Amino acid sequence: MLLKIIANHISEHKLMQAVECLQNGGVIIYPTDTVYAIGCDIKHHRASERIKAMKETKRKQMNFSFVCNDLSQLSQYAAQIDTSTYKLMKRAFPGPFTFILPASKQVPRIFDTKKKTIGIRVPNHSVAQALVQRLGNPILSTSLHDTNEIIDYMTDGELIEEKFRKLVDLVIDSGPCGNIPSTVIDCTGNAPVVVREGLGDFLDLMN
Repeated sequence: MLLKIIANHISEHKLMQAVECLQNGGVIIYPTDTVYAIGCDIKHHRASERIKAMKETKRKQMNFSFVCNDLSQLSQYAAQIDTSTYKLMKRAFPGPFTFILPASKQVPRIFDTKKKTIGIRVPNHSVAQALVQRLGNPILSTSLHDTNEIIDYMTDGELIEEKFRKLVDLVIDSGPCGNIPSTVIDCTGNAPVVVREGLGDFLDLMN
């Protein structure tokens, strides 16, 4: 199903259709400030398994991010956040960054693994933020972008729906997204380390 939601004029009715899809265990593709992403409600383990299956042939080990609308839920999912890391995230968000942080005890229960880290994202995109706000908890998400295959359909909602309609329950089309993913910063050590350069400018963030 294709759902067109205009970023600067969000239809509450259409937005709630997407939220209800997530709440019912659906898998959606939605826009962010970087690339289109695949997501589900963190409370639905089967939905996350569906996403893993979608990308199984391309990536044996895939990392999810928790997409939030702000940092208010951080303490539920991340542990041991020092003051300097928190201030760095405050400067970066909302924006095209993913921060790898030590996971709280709640995260292994969500993933059903002994996962010790988690990625946190707060996209600077009105539709993504509105989805999370209405849902009431983060969206478990991974990028639709494939670093080995940058092709035009990944930026166009209608073509994405045409390709993935049998694999997902809903595609939100908010117009073209980019094909450059977020910059990933690992903050689990003594100092932040860029593990993937993307759209976000780390040097500008540190100045």
